[in-house]
Amino acid sequence: MSWAYLFIAGLLEIAWAVGLKYTQGFSRLGPSIFTLVSMAGSVALLGLALRQLPLGTAYAIWTGIGTVGTAIAGMIMLGEPAGALRLLCIALIVGGIFGLKLLTPA
Repeated sequence: MSWAYLFIAGLLEIAWAVGLKYTQGFSRLGPSIFTLVSMAGSVALLGLALRQLPLGTAYAIWTGIGTVGTAIAGMIMLGEPAGALRLLCIALIVGGIFGLKLLTPA
């Protein structure tokens, strides 16, 4: 169950990072509430995952999911560049996430 918590925490990290863009400096109520709730949920689920997973592995995977997902969301939703080198770097992060997952028991 810890891996599921960690995965969902990573998805919520993507949600709050993207939501942060739409808060306009926390001046818009709806996106601000969404962002704050997503932040709290992400950290809470990370905390639950840490009951069984090693800190370094869980934190690296959590931030990796957030980094990759936010970069992809920026490309799709906000028209950010999707050059070959950028995509290669994202692929390297994904490889690191899978490597950590494969090398961590639980």
